[in-house]
Amino acid sequence: MSEPLIIAIDGPAASGKGTLSRRLASFYGLRHLDTGTLYRGVAWIMLRDGFEPRDEAAAVKVARAFDPEILGSADLRTPAVGRSASLVAVHEGVRKALFDFQRSFGLQKPGAVLDGRDIGTVIFPDATVKFFITASPEERAQRRYLELRASDEGVTYEGTLAELKRRDERDQSREEAPLKPAAEAEIIDTSKLTPDEVMARAVRIIDNVVRGRT
Repeated sequence: MSEPLIIAIDGPAASGKGTLSRRLASFYGLRHLDTGTLYRGVAWIMLRDGFEPRDEAAAVKVARAFDPEILGSADLRTPAVGRSASLVAVHEGVRKALFDFQRSFGLQKPGAVLDGRDIGTVIFPDATVKFFITASPEERAQRRYLELRASDEGVTYEGTLAELKRRDERDQSREEAPLKPAAEAEIIDTSKLTPDEVMARAVRIIDNVVRGRT
């Protein structure tokens, strides 16, 4: 295939899209970008510098000067940054500022796996393969709760579920690039699947598409 292999993976928080994306990138020898970290990075800088995440002008300024070197920082993975990232992501100007970075990343050969909430609908509507990874809110909350409780003794399942539902509502109802499956996306519900089962299903779909293009 002469064109880059671009795999777009969208879905809500804790659906399993990150695990699948990393495994697919390793399996096919592609670069991987968790695009949510871009918004987390902007949010982290906003919080660090004392800005309110709802301040669109400040958020756009930060996004335009964004340095991808911070993407590996553990500071980006805190619950507070995650909540702020969801608020930052509703700003149209922020999304536009980060659009070119994501496109450039994916178009470098041999291609890339990008996961987020608008990859197949906005960033790469021309992706080779599009997935929408989902799971029930209760299952996703349980996964996120088990992940967070190791570092946050105050976290509860009930609180985690409530926060996930609030984030889903924000992501699905925002005017700019709302969370939804792309028209051609392969939808995989991971609620009752193991990571290996999800991986096997995705690989079968990708290989079929690639064979059809060669």
